[in-house]
Amino acid sequence: METAVTDLPDSLSPPPAGRRRRFTRIPVRFILPNLVTLLGLCLGLTSIRFAFEGRFEWSVVCIVSAAVLDGLDGRIARALKSTSRFGAELDSLADFVDFGVAPAMLLYFWALNDMKSAGWLAALVYAVACALRLARFNVMIDDPAKPAWSGQFFTGMPSPAGAIVVMLPIYLHLSFLGMPQSRAFVPFEIAYVLVIAFLMVSRIPHFSGKQVGRVPREFQLLAMFGAVAFILLLATFTMEMLLLLSLAYLAMIPLAIRRHGALVRADLAAANTPVVPDAPPEPSPGQP
Repeated sequence: METAVTDLPDSLSPPPAGRRRRFTRIPVRFILPNLVTLLGLCLGLTSIRFAFEGRFEWSVVCIVSAAVLDGLDGRIARALKSTSRFGAELDSLADFVDFGVAPAMLLYFWALNDMKSAGWLAALVYAVACALRLARFNVMIDDPAKPAWSGQFFTGMPSPAGAIVVMLPIYLHLSFLGMPQSRAFVPFEIAYVLVIAFLMVSRIPHFSGKQVGRVPREFQLLAMFGAVAFILLLATFTMEMLLLLSLAYLAMIPLAIRRHGALVRADLAAANTPVVPDAPPEPSPGQP
């Protein structure tokens, strides 16, 4: 998960020069988020294996599962107050494999290889776009000039969302729609992959899910029911649900652009509004 980081705790920092290295005890709360990140990395690598073996549906499941774990590790680290520079670097490397390399390899082995070099070039462009997206996010984390409302948006499509959305042609083929896989569709699929790569490296705003997590008390039962229903539908109709989620996410991009533009205009209007000093109070009738 793309999250802000802090310095390593004393137990994880290197010992000062001249001191003998000793075994130190590391709290479990610093290990647990990294274990979740490593599990997601293993799922990304396993997805590449399934793609190579032609087991495309299982490859998709591994990438989606890695995206779920990517959303959990950051929340676990913040809840346990165990964020660290090591965890952030590990998370970025895992994200590149899970959401850059794995989807690119899956798409290439699934259909893009029918166009040989053109298909491989599209896969390379997508993977490179994911790497650039992650590098830019890491640079922008500590930007002090960001307004308070900027946490509602991502700059460019986040890598987990990009990995799920870029596999839309696979969902169309493996879902109940059963779109036939033909060489005639490959140029359109290459163009679609390039569009998603552009959205990742662009500065187009996308809604952030970081603000989601607190539900009003009166809606807790409804939220729990909705979460259970969503998980059951995703487990039963995996490709169909992923298809709907991808289309819904793409449909929300214009809404995010409109909302972001309104907030920017509000900030500009507030900055250009002159500050009028308060008028001095008028003297009462009895005062000279």
